[in-house]
Amino acid sequence: MEIFVKALPVEEIVENLSKQFKVPLKKDGGELTLELPDNLGQGFIRAASFSSGVGIIEYKVTFFEDMEIHFTIHQTHPIKFIFCSQGRVNHAFEENLDMHTIDTYQNVIVSSSGHNGHILFFKANETASVTSLEIIRSEFTNRKNYDFKGLEPRLAEVFKDSVAEELFFYQGNYSIQAADIVEAITNKEHTGFLRSVFLEGKAYEMLAKQISQYHDDQENGNKSVILRRKDVEKVQKAVELIHEDLNKNYSVDHLAKEVGTNVNKLQEGFKYMFNLTVNKYVQQVKLEAAKEMLHHSDYNISQIVGQIGLNNRSYFSKIFKEKYGVSPKYFLQHQSTIGDHVIEEDDDSDE
Repeated sequence: MEIFVKALPVEEIVENLSKQFKVPLKKDGGELTLELPDNLGQGFIRAASFSSGVGIIEYKVTFFEDMEIHFTIHQTHPIKFIFCSQGRVNHAFEENLDMHTIDTYQNVIVSSSGHNGHILFFKANETASVTSLEIIRSEFTNRKNYDFKGLEPRLAEVFKDSVAEELFFYQGNYSIQAADIVEAITNKEHTGFLRSVFLEGKAYEMLAKQISQYHDDQENGNKSVILRRKDVEKVQKAVELIHEDLNKNYSVDHLAKEVGTNVNKLQEGFKYMFNLTVNKYVQQVKLEAAKEMLHHSDYNISQIVGQIGLNNRSYFSKIFKEKYGVSPKYFLQHQSTIGDHVIEEDDDSDE
């Protein structure tokens, strides 16, 4: 199925879609929402825009047949920052029709040239959650943008290009912080006036995060330091490796290579998820396992030290006491009364 939208800004896009889908619009302050008709699919499309030329449009949809939405208004189209947080969506420029697949946790920055538009392709029976931040440059440049100082030159030119002289395309994996913003927008925590103010704030926050991420990719490439949502999956793989065999002592560099990331990203991921460095996380996992073995197995302390991949019993005793407040020997002798409580020892000997 093909739908042709000849409207801007984003509220007018939703109004146009509601007429073509033959469904009513729900209005909440400045935000407009349409529910997909039962014959087409499930979900909603909603949008809001602001006086600065910035708008947000959300697609949370499952179409029952392949759907192409063509944005074909005969005027300069906005810069689009498109984020996919579930499923996938395909994008093409009207002028060349090259297909770009935007998978889960990926994003694109796109600007068509001249009066050429964009096409979004939604696959049948696949749920997609897509958020598009759209900037009408002729309006956005009226605010105080300080000549876009500090922006990467190519991106600065795109913002200044109010008549869309050149096509622009960038694709990446969006950051954890950007994912949190998308989730906050989708959750619709507020209504009415508060929703409008909240959305406008989130739009600018999203724009700032996206630009920071773009700069990070351009400057650092494969060594980028901003944590992407995809990186969390790699952190989870590293966690699985650590738990698979506590007898192994992986270096941070080895773990990073095993899961397909760099050391900076891996460390940042562990700090984000556990508030620990990789090595501190490994130490914590080993100590938790040692405590369980002291409590539930017949292993002696030396055997347990070997089981968790350490070869220095004195070092093990030191870090165990730092974490639990008692030595391994004291814990073993008094485990029926200690539980998980930190207590003062009456015997510091670990012999």
